[in-house]
Amino acid sequence: MDRSEYPILAVVGLVPVVVGLLTTTQPLGQFFVESTRAFVTTTVTMAWITWWALVVGFAIAGGVEAWTSDEKVADLLDGHGARELGYGTLFGFVSSSCSYSAIATAKNLFKKGGSAAATLGAFMFASTNLVIEIGAVIWILLGWEFLLADVVGGFMLIGLMAVGFVYVVPDEVVDRARENVTDDGPETARDPVCGMEVDPEETDYSTEHDGETYYFCSASCMESFDPEEANTSVRERATSVEGWKALADKQWKEWAMLWDEIAIGFVFAGLIAGFVPESVWTSVFSGPVFGLPVYVFWTAVVGAVIGVATFVCSVGNVPFATVLYTNGLPFGAVLSYIYADLIVPPIMDAYREYYGTTFAAVLSGMIFVSAVVVGFVVHFVFTWAGLVPDPSSAEVAEVAIELNYKLVLNALATALFAGLYWLHRSERTGSQSGQPAGMAD
Repeated sequence: MDRSEYPILAVVGLVPVVVGLLTTTQPLGQFFVESTRAFVTTTVTMAWITWWALVVGFAIAGGVEAWTSDEKVADLLDGHGARELGYGTLFGFVSSSCSYSAIATAKNLFKKGGSAAATLGAFMFASTNLVIEIGAVIWILLGWEFLLADVVGGFMLIGLMAVGFVYVVPDEVVDRARENVTDDGPETARDPVCGMEVDPEETDYSTEHDGETYYFCSASCMESFDPEEANTSVRERATSVEGWKALADKQWKEWAMLWDEIAIGFVFAGLIAGFVPESVWTSVFSGPVFGLPVYVFWTAVVGAVIGVATFVCSVGNVPFATVLYTNGLPFGAVLSYIYADLIVPPIMDAYREYYGTTFAAVLSGMIFVSAVVVGFVVHFVFTWAGLVPDPSSAEVAEVAIELNYKLVLNALATALFAGLYWLHRSERTGSQSGQPAGMAD
């Protein structure tokens, strides 16, 4: 997340405080003190509940990215059939969970010949909404039913996007978008050490091995590159110190890109839970006045709009989604909110820069409509199947940190986090890249 967006987020964060102060029936001093206490408690507790899942999720994602090869991915995504969509979904699932990284990678895959359906539909969506980390946090905070709905709805959304690109969006619009992204600059290469996209014409760091040129983002990446690792098996990488150092680097890159969004998600959830009175939620989500289908549809639209307005993406969405669900937003509408993370304003602006204004509008509109439709359909499918959980079962806050399995898991996760951080730092000691961008002291 660009730090220039922080002032906007500060204004957004003040909205629930102002709403609470204007609608409360308590004395303002008492309301502010009690709401602040609830805000801090909710924020800290939700972070505590999900800490171990975030650490383990990032570590697993780092291992997948460090120990497996993604060579020639674009060649596997050059069509819009079930095979290409399946590959796009699979590569997205094992890829970065950062929305900004996902759209950049999808752009490069599209630029290198991948179809719009497989890259901007399957890969881009799966890499933000079907990854391990977000699944773990959804399970913990919202329950396994929500996780199942997220996966089922995710496949539905990918299918809708594919149908839209193949049968609705004119070919000339897609072709023009590909021309725009090709004219945007030279084809990038992937740093084999850290995974960063590098412009071969601008980087000063490259090396050749067996007739192939490798490009790097920094001197430290080039110095730590071992061409023999490309020929080692997953088992060999997983049982070597260098393999674990590579895992540590990959997972730390994910933390560097996402830590602020995750923190903002917890803070927003705490502000909403602490400051917005229950009477406000009751008046907004007053029930199906015009019938249940109409109610679910318009709240799905509201959920998607909230997803766009909050600026928060990926894992950071889930804590906020939990508060929305416990305060009356219907099951399917919560999914629509989560799915809208790929159309927050900064990402839509990136679409415009990548593909041009017309295609950016088409892509953003398709994601919005798909998020609403999928949320609406999944709501009734899961209601019919009896799989909609009681909102009271969602984990918004605990009374206290107790000696239980969560304490044990968090202690183990903290040890794992510290060990991986040490491995990451040990490989970068004395180099300029020792501290990742976005996490400077």
